[in-house]
Amino acid sequence: MTDDIALRPATPDEIPAVLALWARAAKGTSITDDADGVAALLARDPECLIVATRAGAGEALLGTVIAGWDGWRCHLYRLAVDPDHRRQGIGAALLAAAEARFAALGGRRADAMVLDDNPLGQRTWTAAGYGPQPAWTRWVKPLSA
Repeated sequence: MTDDIALRPATPDEIPAVLALWARAAKGTSITDDADGVAALLARDPECLIVATRAGAGEALLGTVIAGWDGWRCHLYRLAVDPDHRRQGIGAALLAAAEARFAALGGRRADAMVLDDNPLGQRTWTAAGYGPQPAWTRWVKPLSA
């Protein structure tokens, strides 16, 4: 991790900045990529959305990762680094923080959601030691509000 990167949980007042970062840095969108979805996430687990900022240089968000823990499994979502700040160790620092959170909670294995049509994301996750688990397919069903 670079010494000038600060990592901490996101705050509810940062939701617009988080969504703006995801719009420019993350590939694809989810039905929960809105203010209500992120607010519900933070209300449920205030420490799960980790943000990276430049230490001592204001609070501009440089990256995010969601480190979700359901009491049994460790799930990673929305690893995103601002395109103007990539290749500076920010993504690796975010992943290290997420993995440390999981270890402290008793997690034993982490999984990451990575789009099939995201070669940059796949290279990033591979470099971090993650790999696809071809025996499994994710099944989803959108729920009515």
